[in-house]
Amino acid sequence: MSPNALIQARTAPIATTSWLTAVRTHLFADWGTGIASGVLLLLLAFAGAHLLDWGVIRAQWLPDVAACRADGVGACWGVVAEKYRVILLGRYPLEEQWRPVVASSLLLALLLVSCLRSFWRPWLAVLWVLGLPIYFGLMKGHLWGLSLGLTAVDTDRWGGLPLTLLLSSVSIALALPLAILVALGRRSELPAIRALCTVYVELVRGVPLISVLFMASFMLPLFLPQGLTIDVLLRVLVGITLFAAAYMAEVVRGGLQAVPRGQVEAAATLGLSWWQTQRHVVLPQALTAVLPGLVNNFIAIFKDTSLVTIVSLYELTGALSLALNSDADWRPFKLEGYVFIALIYFVFCFSISRYSLWVERQLAHGTPS
Repeated sequence: MSPNALIQARTAPIATTSWLTAVRTHLFADWGTGIASGVLLLLLAFAGAHLLDWGVIRAQWLPDVAACRADGVGACWGVVAEKYRVILLGRYPLEEQWRPVVASSLLLALLLVSCLRSFWRPWLAVLWVLGLPIYFGLMKGHLWGLSLGLTAVDTDRWGGLPLTLLLSSVSIALALPLAILVALGRRSELPAIRALCTVYVELVRGVPLISVLFMASFMLPLFLPQGLTIDVLLRVLVGITLFAAAYMAEVVRGGLQAVPRGQVEAAATLGLSWWQTQRHVVLPQALTAVLPGLVNNFIAIFKDTSLVTIVSLYELTGALSLALNSDADWRPFKLEGYVFIALIYFVFCFSISRYSLWVERQLAHGTPS
């Protein structure tokens, strides 16, 4: 055959690895692995069978207390059917509960739109600027002192899923840019700025979130002038934002340190200013590198909103306790209520995690959505 002759194209090889081969390779590669895998599979089958029997086969789905207390009955999901309004919407007035439903749907729509790359345009900020006042207007019944023709509902009566979504989404949106500024400040060459940012991070990270919420709710009003009051929801929101920003700042600082020094020197050679260098060269690389850590903080913030119960704001977990503690008939079935709440948290946290993986793939391949 001539060296310059073209080689005819051949068909692609057919994959010969089946699921059975994969199971044998990963679970039963040798005697030790096989025994460990067998024991774990037996335990999972045993636990799964009992969970299926308790949660589905023998479960009671209707809101009937007498049926739930009968012998041989498994899980009583009737408690969710009976108390779902209080669990999901808290103490919001029953006749006005359409308002938190519409407001939460609007907030979820804004969050979903913000996750789509095709909507990453300057007008997305305009949607948020318009959407948040609509959310607060629907929830409160008035906005900036202007009546909207709705019944006024104080923030201490907000609760359930709307409050959880509000606290987590707004605190994350405010904490991330603050964390970036603090991280840049900790690497600043100006001693005063570097010391101020360091003190802030170390001070906030040295106390638990419960103490921050307690101080924001109960201690801060003591230092305000007489007659001046700040809404408890706003104080809690500021506390969560400052707490989350301190933790995220350290994650962002780790990404900044990972950017090679030569990148900054090359930007300076091109005549870019310090802010231009950070915006176009350093921050894109740093935030991409620490994306998993940031998402981990986002998930932690979403779950940490459950702590606001200590300041009498009843989000999902607090609303569940409120619903069951006031009704002795349904109080024994608190476990089923917590399983329902855990499922809601899992759906949101898992969705955030999967979206993070999608963003990582987009950044790795550099392809548009």
